[in-house]
Amino acid sequence: MTTVPAVPLIRCVGLTKRFGALVANDAVNLTVRQGEIHALLGENGAGKSTLVKMLYGLLKPDGGTIEWLGQPVDLDAPEAARRLGIGMVFQHFSLFEEMTVLENIALGTAEARADATLAARVTEVARTYGLELDLARPVWTLSAGERQRIEIARCLLQEPKLIVLDEPTSVLTPQESENLFASLDKLRDRGAGILFISHKLEEVRRLCTAATILRGGKVVAEADPRQETAASLARLMVGEGVKDVRPGAGATSGTPMLVVDRLTVQPEISHGIPLRDVSLSVNAGEVVAIAGVAGNGQSELFAALSGEGGRIVRGTIHLGETDVTRMDIGARRKRGAAFVPEGRLGHATLPQRSLSDNITLSWHATEDVGGWFLSLERLKQAAGAIIRRFDVRGPNSDPRAAQLSGGNLQKYIVGREIERKPKLIIVDQPTWGVDARAAALIRQTLVDIARDGAAVLVITQDLDEAFEISDRIAVICGGTMHAPVASRSTDREAIGLLMTATHRAGEVA
Repeated sequence: MTTVPAVPLIRCVGLTKRFGALVANDAVNLTVRQGEIHALLGENGAGKSTLVKMLYGLLKPDGGTIEWLGQPVDLDAPEAARRLGIGMVFQHFSLFEEMTVLENIALGTAEARADATLAARVTEVARTYGLELDLARPVWTLSAGERQRIEIARCLLQEPKLIVLDEPTSVLTPQESENLFASLDKLRDRGAGILFISHKLEEVRRLCTAATILRGGKVVAEADPRQETAASLARLMVGEGVKDVRPGAGATSGTPMLVVDRLTVQPEISHGIPLRDVSLSVNAGEVVAIAGVAGNGQSELFAALSGEGGRIVRGTIHLGETDVTRMDIGARRKRGAAFVPEGRLGHATLPQRSLSDNITLSWHATEDVGGWFLSLERLKQAAGAIIRRFDVRGPNSDPRAAQLSGGNLQKYIVGREIERKPKLIIVDQPTWGVDARAAALIRQTLVDIARDGAAVLVITQDLDEAFEISDRIAVICGGTMHAPVASRSTDREAIGLLMTATHRAGEVA
């Protein structure tokens, strides 16, 4: 039996952080011991990110103390945290787009250069922890899941004593997640402390022996997740039960709204994944999910379907009766399509512009926002309607996109497209890093608009999500697409095996 050290690894006493009138953390107490995986739970905006940023030296507390092995410490910068042995894996990545994977890892590693020695160390860490990495690829060519692997590998390379993991599995497959869990178990057994933030409550129950739950910036409960259900943990987080998604009456045999026929696409970037003979149809009234491991062509498929990128070599894309293969995204929107990309900040929104300003990014081609001279009042009315309908919570009535938590921003982006009443909506990773209540709202919204007659295509790495909301599931692997199957006639294991099948990527003929 492992002996639990008497002195905690890290302890927060009365930790408080204010941003103007907003109290993000209100006298928070938290203790993480060596050899413990401790969950930090709460809905989006509960104060989790603020708390761990103070533990990593990115924010300075306004009150309270942090103790490391029983001694008060002043964590005034991330370097101070790393010197103690604190490692952090962020939900939102801190990577330089134009640099390679290896160069980014070198920047985050003390006294390391992007040379063969570091490459060998990274390769060994990646092999040990089941993290597939292409060290030569520029970060801007990578999917969210591939970027997550960089952050995890960079952290583990430092052999930290305390590891803070913020939604580490949100873009990993079940198989990849299990590999990570096995690695975390090893780190725990070696005496490391792990602070684990996740909205996937079954993961929390599987991994963690203790949990601290935040709500509105305050600690509202402490619990042993092994003695709780996912539902009881959710109630502690949000103060009320999270409603199950109602699947509706089942897909109707509606008109095909999206028909992709033998689509072959050469990516515009050197490390992109070519798409080969992709065929798919989505009917009015149904939800089709595309499952796949990150980096198997999802980004290229979304770009081709939205008209944002990729060189189409052969094949066609039809929206209803219209061939849109050579049309841009604006023309596709005018024909009833809506698109929600994976990247919330920078792609779906301009981070430093208000929510009302961000309306124009997708509405300008099809909606009345004031003609040539944009009506600020019209934009604010539209933004306000979305905020109310989708329960978007921010610091004021029209905040900047960057001021919202990930879940609230995602609700806004999805709501912005739903308000246009599209005939077809394509959503890439709809609930990545989103809390249980926000995820349920987004998923229910997608199911509801399908049952109202829209065609819905969801690209997701979350198999629970795929099975919960879809009528049919297709798998993309190595740029090729498996034929969709009815969700009720297959299971997670069968889909997971297809997701991890081996395909050889290469040039399109």
